[in-house]
Amino acid sequence: MHLQGTDPSYRAGATQYLALFTADPGEAASLAAEADYTGYARVALTKATAWTDGGSSFTNASLIQFGACTAGTNAITHFAVVDTASGAVAQMISGALSATLNVSAGIQPQFAAAALTVTAD
Repeated sequence: MHLQGTDPSYRAGATQYLALFTADPGEAASLAAEADYTGYARVALTKATAWTDGGSSFTNASLIQFGACTAGTNAITHFAVVDTASGAVAQMISGALSATLNVSAGIQPQFAAAALTVTAD
């Protein structure tokens, strides 16, 4: 898992993107269930500083905020760290949220520092 530091040259990139999903994107990184409320966009994360290394797990080092919902609704259950701001992706890791995040008009999904944990298998 390369959430922090320098990737090998074949997968180099200083920026990663956090995406939200209404169902498990699976290992194939299916985008069919990616959040689609009005105002949603993947959030750019600087790889060198976005995550705190806890050995076999990583937590977000600072507040992560998505765009506020201006229309539509989503029940967010999963997240993924991907390599592009939009469109097709190579997924680095994904996971389930500890609780469903219901998004509707006026709600801005966010994760406080250390609130999002990803664990390497």
